[in-house]
Amino acid sequence: MKCMLIFPIFGLNCLIREPYNRLTMANHQDHSNLIWQIADLLRGPYRPPQYERVMLPMTVLRRFDCVLEPTKQKVLNEYEKYKGKLDGKALDARLNKVSMQKFHNHSKFTFEKLKGAPDSISKDLASYINGFSENVRRIFNYFEFEKEIERMNEANILYLVVSRFSTVDLHPKNVRNIEMGLIFENLIRRFNELANETAGDHFTPREVIKLMVNLLFINDDDLLSKAGTIRKMLDPACGTGGMLAEAQSYLQKHHSEAQLFAYGQDYNKRAFATAASDMLIKEVAHNGAGENIQYGDSLTEDKFEGKTFDYLISNPPFGVDWKKQQNEITREHEKLGYSGRFGAGLPRVNDGALLFLQHMMSKFERVDEKNQKYGSRLAIVFSGSPMFSGGAGSGESNIRRWIIENDWLEAIVALPEQMFYNTGITTYVWIVTNRKEMRRRGKIQLVDAREYHVSMRRSLGDKRRKIGEGKDVEPMEPDQIGDIVRMYGRFQETKQTKTFNNSDFGFTRVTVERPLRLRYQMKLEDKARFLEACPHLLDDVQSIDKEMGRESYTDWNKVEKQIRKILNDNESKWKAGEHKLFRDVFTKRDPDAKEVRKNKDEFEADTELRDFENIPLERDIDEYFKMEVLPHVPDAWMDRTKDKVGYEINFNRYFFNHIPLRDLKEIDNELKQIENEIFRLLKEVTI
Repeated sequence: MKCMLIFPIFGLNCLIREPYNRLTMANHQDHSNLIWQIADLLRGPYRPPQYERVMLPMTVLRRFDCVLEPTKQKVLNEYEKYKGKLDGKALDARLNKVSMQKFHNHSKFTFEKLKGAPDSISKDLASYINGFSENVRRIFNYFEFEKEIERMNEANILYLVVSRFSTVDLHPKNVRNIEMGLIFENLIRRFNELANETAGDHFTPREVIKLMVNLLFINDDDLLSKAGTIRKMLDPACGTGGMLAEAQSYLQKHHSEAQLFAYGQDYNKRAFATAASDMLIKEVAHNGAGENIQYGDSLTEDKFEGKTFDYLISNPPFGVDWKKQQNEITREHEKLGYSGRFGAGLPRVNDGALLFLQHMMSKFERVDEKNQKYGSRLAIVFSGSPMFSGGAGSGESNIRRWIIENDWLEAIVALPEQMFYNTGITTYVWIVTNRKEMRRRGKIQLVDAREYHVSMRRSLGDKRRKIGEGKDVEPMEPDQIGDIVRMYGRFQETKQTKTFNNSDFGFTRVTVERPLRLRYQMKLEDKARFLEACPHLLDDVQSIDKEMGRESYTDWNKVEKQIRKILNDNESKWKAGEHKLFRDVFTKRDPDAKEVRKNKDEFEADTELRDFENIPLERDIDEYFKMEVLPHVPDAWMDRTKDKVGYEINFNRYFFNHIPLRDLKEIDNELKQIENEIFRLLKEVTI
């Protein structure tokens, strides 16, 4: 009886939800295809990778036009009433209130009216854009759309493009904000795929973003399910806003009661304008329309200085140098230290990835649950370099040390190769947080997800693979994102996931010295070479040559003592540089010679034999030296004044799959079989 009740209810739920989902997907797909078809009008004056220069701003304009249509006349009336009396922000605020949006347009034009005057379409469209509130005008300044208006007008396609867009119904009654967001994201993805040679600069594959978002929110179901929950997220290299959009989509799907205010910054003008438009379209701006997306270089122009965020996410450019920002960043590092953003250290100037990470961590919310402060979680995409570049004491190593010793690194997930549009290298997602679960404290999880991929039907630049997103995307596609997230969440040792103590990645770099051993002999050619540099020492050299002769001596300590006696008898005083030159010219390193002493109790170190040992932090250094070094070089010693602590994560070492070498007999037998087969075939040919 229970089964009979359950199944009908389950089926009813599916009937209620499924048509809605399909309708939503179909609706946004139809609109995307319609807009995509309009792009064909650009063929000729524009190459396909350039279509987005027109299509994205035109889509934004058309959406704004439809959104403002119901209140258009009221805004015009209010504008006539207050123009000349109010200006700037005061007028914008007044007209925004009438439009009931976070923006308005007080020009006389709409898309429908723009069609009425083909001859003046260029001037009218520019006037229409200038009629928007300041926040929208700012976006279009960064789109640099005036250039495209002139270009289309000269090519006689501007009127056609505007006319076709006027037929696309993007009114909120027919296309809700969530659907409009999907349309916009669809177009962004398509245009970035066309421009795949540069897409990696500001576009991350959707499935990678999904994985990062799932890992960010993995333990926050209880926190986000509370009604009225408000959280903030920052992407300091937001590009077109794809990561922020995916995070908001996740919350709408899983925690509709929670609100996620998205903030972003980018230095690419068109990418910034696209992200700012997307946020306005979705009506998710906070503290003023459009102010949550800022233009500028996050490393030198922190637009969110002093602000903290619950979540941070980013895919900063791989391997991009920071020479242009070097002076300003170095000044902040030296002047502010840990009070600024880059106190832990500065990486090499040819890769600023770890600067972005430090910048993001400076935005962490403190943990104070009494005041509803729950700390922060961060997900960032890196190449392999930030895990191991730079030796102990370098900027990179010091940054890793700071993060790991403060127990902020939760996990690193290795992604498959050939996942990104402009690089085929293996990439990694770092999860960094100041609120680890109790079971994760003092631990770091490494997840090897490099084999979790499916081949794409069509390559896009260097992107030939994707992580399976499940049947919701493709009927036969595996849910590899779900598999990785579940593997991550179980936090258990498997072939693909391993857990380490924080200290396992640390080591002490110890300087190992060996004594200098010199053989002395005065040869005629060396004598001539020395006197060429120091002719004024001829008499002293002759005295040394006479006393010491041309024999070879293996004890430099005795030789030096005797030479100083000769110089003393001659009442000669050589400069330190002259003594050094004499030794350099007349001695050679010889492993069978006596050790050169600095003083009674100390040998002089041979810089050519100097070596370094990276000794794991959990090992006793003296014991390690005794067991691992002295058996090989009994005359060595450690210079502990030069000790440096370093941290590195050699991911491949922990997941190396050793394949035993085949037995030699097996290989010999196989070669004999091949040889016999070759003889047999030759015999058939020659007969």
